[in-house]
Parts: sequence; C-alpha cells; structure tokens
Amino acid sequence: MEYFKSSLKNVLGAEAGKGQPSGAETVERLVERVQTSTLLEDRRDAVRALKSLSKKFKLEVGAQAMETLLNVVVTDRSDTEIIGYAVDTLCNVMSPESGDDDDAPEQASDAVQLSDQFSEIFIKRSENVALMLDLLDEYDFHVRWPTVKLLTSLLANRVKDIQELVLTNPMGVSKLMDLLSDSREVVRNDALLLLQRLTKGHANIQKIVAFENAFDRLLVIVAEEGNSDGGIVVEDCLLLLLNLLKHNSSNQNFFKEGSFIQRLTTFFDLESDDHSVGWSAQKVTNIHLMLQVVRTLVSPNNPLQITASCQRVMNSCAVLEQLCCILMASGVPADILTETINTVSEIIRGNHANQEYFASVMAPSNPPRPAIVVLLMSMVNEKQPFVLRCAVLYCFQSFLYKNELGQAHIVQTLLPQTADMTSVTAGQLLCGGMFSPDSLSNWFAAVALSHALTENPTQKEQLLRVQLATSLGNPPVSLLQQCTNILSQGGKLQTKLGLLMLVCTWMVGCPIAVTHFLHNPANVPYLTGQIGAVGDDEDELLVHGLCAFLMGLGIQYNDDSVADFTKERLRQIISKRIGLETFMEKLDTIPKCDSYTKAAQKPQLKYRQPSDVLFDYEFTRLFKAQESIVVRAVQAGPDDSSINGEVRQQSTSPVDDSVIARYKDLIRDQDLRINEVREQKGEVDSQLSRVSQQVEQLRSQVQQLKDQNALLKVQKGIQPASGDSSGGVPPDVSRFEQELDDLRKIQESRRQEIAEKNTTIEKLKSDLESMQNQPLPTDDSKVGELQGVIDKLHQEVNDLRGKAAEAENFRSQNEDLKSQLSKLRENLESSASVEGSTDADKAILAEKAALEAKIAELEGKLSMVAESASQGQEELRRVVEERSHLQERLRKSNEDKLEMESMLQKLEGRKKELAEEKEVCQQETDAVKKEQEDLLILLSDQDTKIARYRAKLKELGEKVEDDDDDDDDFEDDLGEDLED
Repeated sequence: MEYFKSSLKNVLGAEAGKGQPSGAETVERLVERVQTSTLLEDRRDAVRALKSLSKKFKLEVGAQAMETLLNVVVTDRSDTEIIGYAVDTLCNVMSPESGDDDDAPEQASDAVQLSDQFSEIFIKRSENVALMLDLLDEYDFHVRWPTVKLLTSLLANRVKDIQELVLTNPMGVSKLMDLLSDSREVVRNDALLLLQRLTKGHANIQKIVAFENAFDRLLVIVAEEGNSDGGIVVEDCLLLLLNLLKHNSSNQNFFKEGSFIQRLTTFFDLESDDHSVGWSAQKVTNIHLMLQVVRTLVSPNNPLQITASCQRVMNSCAVLEQLCCILMASGVPADILTETINTVSEIIRGNHANQEYFASVMAPSNPPRPAIVVLLMSMVNEKQPFVLRCAVLYCFQSFLYKNELGQAHIVQTLLPQTADMTSVTAGQLLCGGMFSPDSLSNWFAAVALSHALTENPTQKEQLLRVQLATSLGNPPVSLLQQCTNILSQGGKLQTKLGLLMLVCTWMVGCPIAVTHFLHNPANVPYLTGQIGAVGDDEDELLVHGLCAFLMGLGIQYNDDSVADFTKERLRQIISKRIGLETFMEKLDTIPKCDSYTKAAQKPQLKYRQPSDVLFDYEFTRLFKAQESIVVRAVQAGPDDSSINGEVRQQSTSPVDDSVIARYKDLIRDQDLRINEVREQKGEVDSQLSRVSQQVEQLRSQVQQLKDQNALLKVQKGIQPASGDSSGGVPPDVSRFEQELDDLRKIQESRRQEIAEKNTTIEKLKSDLESMQNQPLPTDDSKVGELQGVIDKLHQEVNDLRGKAAEAENFRSQNEDLKSQLSKLRENLESSASVEGSTDADKAILAEKAALEAKIAELEGKLSMVAESASQGQEELRRVVEERSHLQERLRKSNEDKLEMESMLQKLEGRKKELAEEKEVCQQETDAVKKEQEDLLILLSDQDTKIARYRAKLKELGEKVEDDDDDDDDFEDDLGEDLED
C-alpha cells in the first residue's frame, strides 16, 4: 500500500510535507498530467491511477476525465495497454454498480443515477459508440474485454439509444456476433450477456442477429457446454434464443427452415441420466428455458402457418416423443413436469397427427394405462400441486381442440355399453371429479367434460345416454339430471360455476338437451329463483348471471316439445316473475367480471391461487358468441314471427361458433398469404430495380460507344468546305513532324550510298582511262573479257545515275514536306487569330492524302468498337428478356393479390350484409318495444277508467264484487259496452 502511495505521489508530482489532496484535486492533477505529458509512460501511469480512483470517485472521474480518456483512446491507439486502462476507467464510471459492496442503499441508488447521467453524456456523440465498436476489432484481451463490459453497462443504462446507435452502425451487429467465436470464454460469456440486452424488445436487431448465424453458434455452444447438464453459459444461450424467437415470426420461420428444431432432440435426451442422483438447480433452469423455446415456436399467438409447420417438424423429429417420455418418467421435478405438460399441450393443439400420437402414449405402469388417464388422475387429485392440475386441464383442452375423434373417444368411455368396469377410464375420472367433495376438482372435471362437447352436437346427444347410479335401491339418473340436482342443493362457488358452464355448453345447438333439461320440473323454478334473488355478493352475482344465460339458452334452443315450458311461456315467466330489466342486469354481470376478462385472454390457465379459478377460455368464447342471440330470444314478442324466424335461423344452427371460427381462420390464412405475396412482390421489385440499374448502365455504355462511333465517323468524313474556323487545321502537326524526321533519316542514308557510289565511279573512271592509254591486246578472248567488263561498268553507272535521280526526288519531297510543315504552322498561327481562313481549308485538302492511312487505322478501331457495341446490344437484349420474365412473374403475383383482395371484399360485403340485417332486426325490436309501451299506456288508462266506473257504481248503490275473476269478466263486459 505504501508503495502504491509513493508511486501515486510520483505521478502527481506532490511534494513532501504538503497535506493530502482531496479526491477531486487528485483527479484534476491526473487529468492534467494525461493532457500535458509528452511521454507515453507518464500518460499510461496517469490513466492507470485514474482507473484505480474511478470506483471510489466516480463523480469526479466521470466529470473531469471522460473527454480526456476518449482522446487517449483515439490518439494512443497503437498502445493497447493505455487503451485498456482508459476503457476500464470508462466502464467503472458507466457501471450502475457502486464501488463498495458495503454502501448504503441511498449510495447505491446515487451510483445508479450517476451512471445513467454519464451514459447519457457519453452517447450524445454517436462517434463514441462507434469508437467502442471499432475497439472490438482489437484482439488484445485487455482491450476487448473492457470494451464488452462498457457496452453492456451502456445498454443497462440506455438500452433504446444504444440499440439505435448499434443498428445504424454498418458493421456494429456483425462485430458483436464475432465475439461469440472468441476462444477466451470470459469474453464469449460476457458477449452473450451483451447480446441479451441488445436484442431485448428490438425486432430489427433480432433479425440481423439471427441472419448472422446466431442460431447455429448458440446451439454449438450449448452442445459444447453439455446441453441440459451445462452451466450458466447454457442458460445465457437459451435466454438469448428466447429473445430472438419470442414475438418474431420471421426468426421463428428461419429457425424452422434452417433445420434447427431437429437439433433440439439431443437436449431432451435424458435416458442416460442417473435418476438416483437427482436434478441440479442449474439443470432444472436449463430444461425449463429450453421448454420455453419450444413453446415459443408453437404458441397459439403465433401465425397459424408457422405454428402448424413447427408442430409437424416436432412430431417428425421426435421432439414430441422425447417430451412424452419426460412426462411419463419418474423423478422429474414438479415444475419441470408442469412446464413439459404445457409444452406438449401446445405441440398437439389443433394438430390431428400429434393428437393421435399423444392418444397412443402409454404410461409405464402395471397394467399400462394411457397417458391421458394418468394425467386426469393427477387433475382430480386434490393433493397434487395447483399449477400441475391447471397444466393437465390445458393439456386435455389442447388434446380435444378441433379433435372430433378424441371427443368421441372421451364420451364413449361414459356410455353403458362401452364402459370398462375393470379399468379406470377418462370418463369415470371426470364423473368422479365432478361429484367429489373438492370444489376445485368439480370445476376441473366439469370444464374438461365441456371441452368434449364443444362444437360437437353429436356427442352432446350421446352424452344424454349416460346414466349414473346415485345410491343403492334408487333408479339411475341421467348425467344432466345429476348436475342439476347438485346445483339445486347449493354448494361452493367453483362447483356451481363449473356445472353451470358444462350445462350451458351442453345446451348450445342441442334442442334435445334443452328438452331433457326442461322435463325436470324443478329446473326452471331454480333458475328463476337464482335470477330474481337480491344480493350484493359478487360471487353470487356470477351464479345469477350464468343462470340467466342458461335460461336464455333454454328459450333460444327450445323446440316447444315441453308444453309447460315453451318459448313463450318462458318469456312470460321472465317478464312477470323476474322482470326483463333484472334479467339483463344479471346477464351483464358476467362480461364485467375481472375473472372473465382474464380467462378470455389466452387458452392457458394462469392463476396464482385456486380461489381465482372461475371461468374457462372456451366458455368465454361461447358466451361472446351466444350473448346477443340470447338477448334477442328473450326480448322477442309472441307475434314477432319474422324476428323469431331470423333468430331461429341464426341460432338453431349448432355450428354458429364453428362457422365464425372458420371465417376467422380463413381471414387469418388470407392475411398470411397476402403478406407472403407482399414479401414476394418486394423481392421482385428489388430484383427489378437491380435489373433496371443494369439496363441503365448498359444503355449508358452503348450511348458512349455510339458517341465514339459518331466521333470517328465525323473525323473520317470531315468536309473541307466546313465553315467551322476552329476545325480548319488538323490537329496532327506533330505526326507530320515525325514523318519529316523519318524522311530526313532516309535522305541521310541515301546520301551516304550516293557518296559511296561516286567514289566507286571515280575509281572505275580512273581505271578505264589507264586501260585506254595502254596498248590493246591482240588476243580475241581478252578483248571479249574486257568488253564484258566495260559493259558491266556502264550498267552500274546507269544504276547509280538512277539512284542519284531518286535521291534528288527525295530531296524535292523533303523540301515539299518542309514547305507543307511551314504552311501548317502558319495556318495554325493564322487560325488562332483569324476565323474562316481559306488557306487552312486548302491546307486540309493538301493533307487529305496523308490522312488516308490514319483514317484506315481509325476504321480498324471503329470496327472493334462496333463489335463491342454489338456485344453490348446482345447483353441488353438478354437483360430485356429477363426483365420481361420478371414482369410476367410480377403480373401473376398481382393477379393472385387481386384474387385475395376480391375474396376479402366478398367477406367484407357479407359482413356488411349481416350488420345491416342486425340493424334491421334492432329497428324492428325497437318498434315492438314502442308498441308494448303504447299498449301499457292504454292498459293503464283503461284501469283508470274502470276504477272511476266502479266508484260511480258504488255511488249509485250497485254492488261491486272484488273477486279477480269477476273483475276480469266485468272489465271485458265493460270494454264491450264502451266499444258499442
């Protein structure tokens, strides 16, 4: 410690004997040392000292040293040590954690507030975040690791701002993803935490991270760490996977298309585990998170197409099989078993193949029992955990969802001729749960049985055949009658609500069930008593509301086969004994209940305690669909045949709810197809834009070639009579000078040859003269030889003379070229000052012959350019053909889109027609109400008149009887007299 103090004094330059400086003064001196020191070692020591003070004096270091530290990172980029110290210091300043673990809560909150303020200052300049992202390219551990921690702290303080800054950086996400490949585990693990914060709640970043091969990298890390037996790293990977997949249909589809679901099977392979050892807390967490990943892929909230495709893949790759094995395994913790049941529920929900497989799963018991039976035994057992019982009910609901075969199988286990008395069946468990002393078991069993009847009128009729033996010596009673008997006996709230929901589901769309219900003379008085009861207890009001709903269904689906309780008779009972207004008030209490609203949100039951369980999701859908129908049925008058007929037409169909559901599914499918078509259109548009750019480039190239070709043609076919003063003199004077130099060289060589020939001629002449002075030989042969020599010499002389003439010709040509060159120069000088010179035109005519060779060369280049132009035109033709093909595809996609839009318009038209019909019915109902009110006014006036007439009769001494029947006869007679 003394050594550190002495070194700090050396860095600060403190003198001996002076007082100890404060923290702010120390930081100020260090910052000044960093700014002013020229030696790298001094700056490094000062930054190291700032790092050591940054945790304790966060405010002083952040306020005074932030800009200086950023300048150090920029200027001293080559020194990784000082950069590491600087980034570490910034990380301590931005970290929301306090410097001392023993700090009071107030100091800890102050530290969080300071870090948030410093983070806001830091990100005001987007260059700072870009600088930190650039530092990730440094492989040095002391630079990369602090940079990762600094970015994580910034995300903890300002997540939205940092997400946008990283998204706008061109390679920001890619650099962060490269950290997952770092061989140093501490960097990789902190990068996982960084990516968790970065991807949370930002769909665009999630998509970019997914397309940076994140799924493959994460699953590789999970496998390397030991899958479910791994440590905290596996948990971090799974949390990042959840962030990428939750509420992101694009990533879910990419996960499925990339065959990553098949790689999840090894995670759930628990056969090799030692069950005697037990499950560690980390393993429980890992499996729980992976189950959530699976549920994210098959959630009912996902688009229908993605959910269905993921369900198929999970069945084909044995994920469903492994989860069913976990369900039936021993030693599985309760929370894992609960989450596994929920996961299996969503995998099989609405998928017939998966539902059939689940029905075939057998529990490893003696004798073997179906998994459904084992799960139902847990549901009706009050000793099991509450969340587990809710999960089993959700699994049973999912098994029966859109599964008519499963519904028929459950009902068949209750029928007398098929009930197996030697083994426990699902129907027996449900009946036992409905009539057990535990009210929650009553609710679970009743709701589960109602799912076997949902949108299935056939099974509703079959369930009427079920007979129950209540006690020895008494005849058996039907299941429906036993439910109503228990209701009439009272009981707890959950029991009554569960049985009422079951009976309501049973009666919807099934007139036979309504008839059986009305055959019991005690049922209608019980309902009227409950509806007309007065009380402020919220629980009892829910029972009254369900009783009102049940009585309304009894009117709606009544076929008038029970004479005492026809539709009209039930309406009269409501109006006279209960009151229509009271009836409507009791019916309105159901949708206003908080439990009803919570249950209507999602199929899965999520309750904290058993007392919160009141309503079921499917029943809320049923109530929404039937509430308006029930209201119209109750308000319809006896003579309203049109309304009755319309209501009958709309309500007697047992598939009203299913039709609405099918329309919703159809609209959802069409929305998916429209979105797909829009995505395809976007891709085609992008391809078309790229092709258009290529076409424009080719067009520009072809235009350039055409311009060059036109320029060459103009240079080749230029006319001497052109009036352009600037084009009168050719620009190739240098070329003529080069040709003149070549002629000069040829002239010099010819001169040398002529000189040599002249010397030879002079020598021959001297020899000839000497020979002529000598006497002639007499020998004829010598004379002939000498004559031949003389002739040869004459021929050589003549040749030399011809060459001399040729040399003279070259001289003349040389002189002509010199004169032409001088004329060209004069023309150039005159063309610069005088416009329209005729001498320049004459010079062009004189040089036309000399330019022919150059024009021939240019013609060769022109042919090459023309060939390139033809190739460009061929490429252009190919691009045009490709463009036409793309336009054809676009036209087809537009036609498909138009078809979808026309279908949607038809559905919207149908919806408007139904709305208009509804409005007409409402108007007619209002008219009937008005007529009834007028009738009541007339009746009240008539009562007043009758009372007045009675008084007059009494005054006249007539005897007036008070009997009601006599009053009625008297009123009728009096009315006839008045009419007469």
